[in-house]
Amino acid sequence: MKPSFPRYDVLIAGSGFAGSLAALVLQRMGWKVCVVEKARHPRFAIGESSTPAADMILRDLARQYDLPWLHAFSRYGSWCRNYPHVMRGLKRGFSFYKHYPGKAFYTNDQHEHELLVAASADDEHSDTQWLRADFDAFLVQKVQEAGIAYLDQAEILGVQEAEELTFTLQHEGLDRKLRADFFIDATGSPHLLQRLWQVPWTADDFYTHSFAVFSHFEQVPLWEEMLAGMGYKTQDYPYRADFSALHHILDEGWMWMLRFDDGRVSMGFVLDGHTDLPGLPLRQQNDMPAEPIWHQMLSRYPSLQELMRGARLCDQPGRLLRSARLQRQLLQVAGRRWVALPHTAGFVDPLFSPGNAHTLSGLERIVRIFQQDRHEHRQELLQRYARELQNEYWLIDTLIAGCYRTMTHFQLFIPWSMVYFACTIAYEQHRNAVSAACASHYPEGFLLAGRAEIRQMVKETWRALQHLPLKGNYSPHQIEAFTRTIRDCIAPFNTAGLLNPAVHNMYRHTTAEV
Repeated sequence: MKPSFPRYDVLIAGSGFAGSLAALVLQRMGWKVCVVEKARHPRFAIGESSTPAADMILRDLARQYDLPWLHAFSRYGSWCRNYPHVMRGLKRGFSFYKHYPGKAFYTNDQHEHELLVAASADDEHSDTQWLRADFDAFLVQKVQEAGIAYLDQAEILGVQEAEELTFTLQHEGLDRKLRADFFIDATGSPHLLQRLWQVPWTADDFYTHSFAVFSHFEQVPLWEEMLAGMGYKTQDYPYRADFSALHHILDEGWMWMLRFDDGRVSMGFVLDGHTDLPGLPLRQQNDMPAEPIWHQMLSRYPSLQELMRGARLCDQPGRLLRSARLQRQLLQVAGRRWVALPHTAGFVDPLFSPGNAHTLSGLERIVRIFQQDRHEHRQELLQRYARELQNEYWLIDTLIAGCYRTMTHFQLFIPWSMVYFACTIAYEQHRNAVSAACASHYPEGFLLAGRAEIRQMVKETWRALQHLPLKGNYSPHQIEAFTRTIRDCIAPFNTAGLLNPAVHNMYRHTTAEV
């Protein structure tokens, strides 16, 4: 007689926002779900920046699967009114400032070293920065309120696969077993699938090569206040730059600043692993801890050092952290009885905040696979999803690698970044055009990575970038020729006036109506 273990249709590992939302949606579809979490909420996490695409998917999930409370989290105004206790920040768009080593930040009336790209028309309809400790904990609470089985501080040790999956877990100091028909990995790491199904992962196929040093800080002054102190005017800005995804572009990489409404600021350097850090050869970088890298980078850029002079670390996490190389991809993202969400399956880089929207787009596709068919054709649909992810990682990697290639020359970085914004605009407009309620139709991959015309546009612009010399002082003619090539390539998708010289790098509204 078979032992009697708790049995579920789907076991989900990981209770970040994606794992919890997957559980809530699958339960609404009639599946019996269990969520297993290795840690305990609330917990520190990054991956905090929303985008119009992420917000659109949240609203579609809320409507399609009868989760009306979720809709409020898709815009800053409704979030503040309905869930003021769940901390968040205002994100009006993407702001970029180019710094040069050993020099204070400088620009001019034409915003030569600035780029602001609005993603919303006003604060009410704005995107948000998610304080992940609060947002993830709130969603876990919703999972528990829904009666979904939830185990935290539980580690999955192994799995046996036969007619069904039998998992061995360690929970509260005891080994226990659970049975499930299917497994979703929402851990955001390749290590569990590597252990359970021996799935290998690699970073070899990425152009991008970066790592991060980061934490949460308080008492960080507004960047715009520093600009005013240096005599720069910001009256023609399309929004307040501090209330956006603020990027300081450096020769070695970039720094992010994401501000929350309680005064906390998420900050991190993301550094190019192809580039020597000052006084530190590449071969030594992997062994260098977070703190000396942080202070070394601040010392290189006087305006950033001044900005951080009075700042201090928040209690959580209370220290500087560093990552290994950020790029990774599983060599298999789905099996007969399992699938990985996008952030588990792979990752490129946080530049332009693609992570949360990409994860949600993958979640959306996986639950539609379950919605369309409980068993028949599932493998075919999962393999389609796997192929789509490969296209998406290639697209995101190419777009971001081009940004690293141009970070030392901001007049090249500006046109190259517009390739990314052209892809996002096309994706958002396509989502608006397609009926979100129709489960058999959805965008052809995140950022339309499966569309031939998108891939061709990116390949053409990438070739143009490769034709530029790797290093040197680019002439005005070279910069104008490259900009013209980018402008011509993105023209079929450029409904927002990208690369219009008359706006002087200040774009007031570029997204689809969301």
